[in-house]
Amino acid sequence: GPPSLAIVAVSVDQLSETAGALLDTGVSRILLEKPGGLESAELVAIRERAGSAEVSIAYNRRHYASTGEARRLIVRDGGVTSFAFELTEWPHASEPVQVAPAVRRRWFLAQTSHVVDLAFHLGGRPVDWSCHSSGALDWHAGAARFSGSGLTDSGATFGYHGDWEAPGRWSVEFLTRSHRFVFRPLEELRVVAHGTHEQTVVELDDWLDRSFKPGVHSETSAFLDGADPLACSLDEQIENMAVYETMAGYR
Repeated sequence: GPPSLAIVAVSVDQLSETAGALLDTGVSRILLEKPGGLESAELVAIRERAGSAEVSIAYNRRHYASTGEARRLIVRDGGVTSFAFELTEWPHASEPVQVAPAVRRRWFLAQTSHVVDLAFHLGGRPVDWSCHSSGALDWHAGAARFSGSGLTDSGATFGYHGDWEAPGRWSVEFLTRSHRFVFRPLEELRVVAHGTHEQTVVELDDWLDRSFKPGVHSETSAFLDGADPLACSLDEQIENMAVYETMAGYR
């Protein structure tokens, strides 16, 4: 018979088709590489074929040691009050020629959604927000510049910015009443305390992230062990895709 579990890590334009075929054979649990599909409709189709099967989307940055430590410290501080993130792609303005044109056109979903997922995972889901996008690249007609702001379901305010024609890199900063937590790069965590501008590097128990692709060992172990409390469920990703498509100028 079919396996009960499957991890799907094919190219982005094959994700939804592969997941659907596995579900049709009776696979009951799937860990599906992000973003799960190239548009919301592909994820809705997976949900229709899933029945009682469980599908989660692999956003490995939720499992970084840096993310886990920030999660703990944020709870200790009483929660996130505000946050900001930058979603400039690096290297700037270079076409990701290693992937199909269909994937390049949806690069915000295929790649940039990593940093947006992390921001809203720790900061709360956006409930009242607005955004703007402008410009275009030869390989990404949707937009080249992105900005927006709003409120999350936890009451935090947020803002973001990205310019794919300028130098830059991904980053996220979470603010609490006591600290500023800085992810730049996302694998590392720095903290700023009241009364200082100095960023202190937080010591992490991150040997797994240094020994393997960061986050993937912990994410895979959690999937194989059963329920992963950090996982992005298919339902959550369908909601998130609407946000990403709006941010990216695809809608």
